[in-house]
Amino acid sequence: MAWSQDEERMLAQIEQHLVDDDPRLVARLESFNERVRRSEARSTGQSGPKHRPRRSTVIILISWVLIATLVATLLIMVLRHEAAAAMALSTMF
Repeated sequence: MAWSQDEERMLAQIEQHLVDDDPRLVARLESFNERVRRSEARSTGQSGPKHRPRRSTVIILISWVLIATLVATLLIMVLRHEAAAAMALSTMF
């Protein structure tokens, strides 16, 4: 159902009074509307602008990769050392 011209004019006046009286409220409502639009776009499968991962997420991911590499390297070194020690013991006896 469409609004009448009088209703649209009254709504425009109310909106203008709100903008003049409380700009913080207007900013909050605009922010809320933007979040709702993004949420609706996500739920309908539309792709909006792609966001880069947070810096902290990247740092954590790199840290985990480095830790895993370090653990794997130490494990390989220990296994090779044990194998070399076993081989040295078997040649002694």
